[in-house]
Amino acid sequence: MLRTIAMWLLVIASGAASVLAFAPYRLFALLPLLLAILLALVQRWPQRAFRLAYVWALAAYTSNFYWIYICLHDVAGMPAPLAAGMTLLLPAYLALFPALAVWLSCRIGRGSASRWLLLFPALWTLGEWLRSWMLTGFPWGAIGYSQITESPLAGLAPLTGIHGVSFAVALSAAIIMLLPRGTRLAQLGLLLLAGTLWGGSAWLQAQQWTVPSGKPLAVSLLQGNIPQSLKWDPNHFELTLETYYRMVATAPKSDLLLLPETALPVFLEDIPSGYLTMINGVADRKQATLISGIPRRTPDGSGYLNAVVMLNHPAQPYYAKDHLVPFGEFIPLPALTGWIYRFMNMPLSGFSHGGSRQLPLPVADQRIAFNICYEDGFGEELTGPAEQATMLANVSNLAWFGSSNAMSQHLQLSQARALETGRPMIRATNTGMTAVIAANGEVLSIAAPDTRQTLSAMVQGRSGQTPYMRHGNAPVLWLCLALLLAGIAWHGWQRRRPPAAD
Repeated sequence: MLRTIAMWLLVIASGAASVLAFAPYRLFALLPLLLAILLALVQRWPQRAFRLAYVWALAAYTSNFYWIYICLHDVAGMPAPLAAGMTLLLPAYLALFPALAVWLSCRIGRGSASRWLLLFPALWTLGEWLRSWMLTGFPWGAIGYSQITESPLAGLAPLTGIHGVSFAVALSAAIIMLLPRGTRLAQLGLLLLAGTLWGGSAWLQAQQWTVPSGKPLAVSLLQGNIPQSLKWDPNHFELTLETYYRMVATAPKSDLLLLPETALPVFLEDIPSGYLTMINGVADRKQATLISGIPRRTPDGSGYLNAVVMLNHPAQPYYAKDHLVPFGEFIPLPALTGWIYRFMNMPLSGFSHGGSRQLPLPVADQRIAFNICYEDGFGEELTGPAEQATMLANVSNLAWFGSSNAMSQHLQLSQARALETGRPMIRATNTGMTAVIAANGEVLSIAAPDTRQTLSAMVQGRSGQTPYMRHGNAPVLWLCLALLLAGIAWHGWQRRRPPAAD
């Protein structure tokens, strides 16, 4: 009885501690160790494989995404019991994928080496890929992000994308679990495999996959720090407009003045014309392009878009968010889920999709591919726009999540996208993390969160293709499928093989 209790406590503690591997803590080496604890417990109690992995993942995702409660209860006003239940609902769904991966590894694998070194990394990676697109997808918390950018394994991102990094983390966990159990020769082989994996990744980190393009761009990123409780308050609207006007007016001379997602909290068509004349005039005198996050109506007037608009351009070209957040930006299955909105203050929850083939916006000598909020969690979706661009830009409003880990975790997603595409990433956010990220994923400069600040920097655009931009997730997925099919074939052959004669 005591042993069983200790086992479950260890599972929960090791899963919950995984939050320390991600931003803002970034203890990247911890993730393979914590995952190895799970594998060791499963190796000892394989009949409990699904339950052990499910509880581990449930604890991990709950500790990582606790900020959903802040969004639902503290900001949107949902009653605490309902908000707590909704907060647990996402981790409960996400935990199914690791649980199935571990369970299938035990069911199919014949022997520790094939089970943990081949099947487990493949199945875990396939599970993370599946949850990145099923039901519109939720890629946050993939174990590969824990390695961005401090770990040598981050060097794999330009080749394989984040899923290849996740494969390497899972493989590392299997190696750690198997090391104490093998013969001396087996241990030597495992150490050689680990050294090749980590050493090769470290060598890749030093490689340049893209080249400088055009003249560096002087950017000023405006972090308005407007509280979410006031952002959509009509009584605070004029103060919001005044805040951003003053920030634009006092910003240093720049090629680009960039405001965050929905910085101007009213439809573009409803902005007072006098205000646009004033703020555009200030930007024009600075010879700057002024781009702001602002909702706008669709061209046919039937819907509205979460957009970033080039305000002081005669044609007002824009990018509109395409990968929308369920429950936040659109209502999935409204007949079944519409009742939830009776308990929340959720303005503009019915955005239209912007479309998948939108061109970068030209600014001075550069071409900028925009994405909005958590769109930068979907690496493969950004490779096409990045190919036509020399830099990436993300505008976000993370005031929904207070001062939680969500801001730092989101910054880590942007670092991964910079690595995958070999492009710098600029981020303009309402409350944090406003930052400039180099093409190698390094954060070059950052604004203090929860402050009103203008972050100015020179950013060098880059051109060319990384291997990941050319091939996307396909190589990693084919590798995982090949390992899975090989495991199934080996399992079938072992079952059909006649027993050895006495």
